[in-house]
Amino acid sequence: MERKNFLKVVAFTALMPAFLLTACKDGNKQQTGEVKQTYTCPMHPQVVQDKPGICPICAMDLVPFDKNSKDASLTLGESQITLANITTMIAGASDLSSYRQLNGRLVTDPEGTAVISSRVAGRVEVLYVKETGVKVNKGQPLYKIYSEQLAALQQEYLLAAAQVKQFPEDERFRQIEKAARGKLHLYDQSDAQINQLIQQQKVNPYVTYPATVSGVVAELSVTEGQYVAEGGAVMRVESYHQLWVEADVYPNEAANVKPGQQVKVMVAGREQTPHAMTIQFINPVLQSGRQLMQIRGTVNNPDNEWQPGLQAVIFLPMQSKDAVLSLPTDAVIRDGKGAHIWIETAKGKFEPRKVTTGIENADKVEIVKGLEPGEKVVITGAYLLYSEFVLKKGNNPV
Repeated sequence: MERKNFLKVVAFTALMPAFLLTACKDGNKQQTGEVKQTYTCPMHPQVVQDKPGICPICAMDLVPFDKNSKDASLTLGESQITLANITTMIAGASDLSSYRQLNGRLVTDPEGTAVISSRVAGRVEVLYVKETGVKVNKGQPLYKIYSEQLAALQQEYLLAAAQVKQFPEDERFRQIEKAARGKLHLYDQSDAQINQLIQQQKVNPYVTYPATVSGVVAELSVTEGQYVAEGGAVMRVESYHQLWVEADVYPNEAANVKPGQQVKVMVAGREQTPHAMTIQFINPVLQSGRQLMQIRGTVNNPDNEWQPGLQAVIFLPMQSKDAVLSLPTDAVIRDGKGAHIWIETAKGKFEPRKVTTGIENADKVEIVKGLEPGEKVVITGAYLLYSEFVLKKGNNPV
């Protein structure tokens, strides 16, 4: 019995180091186990898993990231900064105004519109402009008309001129000749044409009328061969060198609008170049069938780059502040948690900063809290920094 106990003790003593060694290896293996790689969606950082795959929301490929990283900043090289078009500015105080956007449109200015009418009754022999949209210049021939009435006046003048020539001392004949000449002037007969009539001693019932203004033919009222009455409309010519801007405003907002007030106008397709405009008129009557009032101003259009009918946006000043911290709108990133900006704390090192915003307009936004004057703020490329942070860190910056 004692021999059996002795053998057990010897066997246990011999195997004990092997058990201890195995236990130590297992413990070390657990302590030094490899960190599992995690993956997230570049567009939806809330999607996290420990293996590659696709995002269940947008179906994008998941990218690896280090979920244990606690560093809240990004460090980029000069080439990365240039490629991402990251630029900065020093934060400082400036004046800021907020705007109310009004829907508007460009319309033709009636002061630049001319209706070309016939000075005599007759038949339109030739239309030198036969379609709308054609540009005409002042003095350019527009139409030729045959007028029996004009022929009669010319014959009357030839008789009066012959009487004056026959009896040069007779004052009565000179008065008759002067009156007959005046009638021809009323029908747009120039002195040169009247002198030519005397030289040729032959009536010419055809008269060509030129454009009295420069512009674009907007409407044709006659066709070739058609008879027109004296004063009858032949065509309408519009000038677009100056256009009206009309905008709709609700009656409860009309108190913020006053004649003489300066506003900004942005035309569709030319958003980068807003124009200044003075409000000239406020219609006191609501539009028919609509609970809207109408305001109007004028903008110059010297190169005819705008056409009537284009949509426009009028920025009506609503609130203004002096000496406030403001940034370009592109510098502020907004998400479900609020707004944040990116500060360059050192050369090539960028850090997100949560901010509170105030009034804003189309160009700038007021920073009420979270920014100090003199700090260097990213104004372009902020969204790329946001995306880079999500890719590397797997969560939102703030």
